Amino acid sequence: MLGSTRDTLVGRLSAYDRVVEVGVGHEPSVAAGLARAGVTVTATDIHPRNVPPAVTFVVDDITTPRRSLYTGAAAIYGLNLPPELHRPALELADGVGADLLFTTLGGDPPAVPVTAETLPVETLYVANR
Repeated sequence: MLGSTRDTLVGRLSAYDRVVEVGVGHEPSVAAGLARAGVTVTATDIHPRNVPPAVTFVVDDITTPRRSLYTGAAAIYGLNLPPELHRPALELADGVGADLLFTTLGGDPPAVPVTAETLPVETLYVANR
């Protein structure tokens, strides 16, 4: 991920004290940046992934989530979150009382009601509650 994109997202998401990144994949740079900023970060994916030591990693699938992993999070976020995961992510966030924020791949539109935040290098979608 480009440094300016990562820094912009870290700046926006660091307003939360505890977050969970869903679908971290092979790019944990935002999670790492948040951890450096003092945010408690858990990253999840359906496959084991390497993340920095300051980030907790757990294998989980948001279509059948273990809610206890997300309870207490102020926000759940996903980067390049595919449309088929927007609804499960929103249901999970609503279920644990967390905000949902995400970016999409290319021209994928959000599949849930959102407010778009145009950041300098990215559009961040915040699910409407």
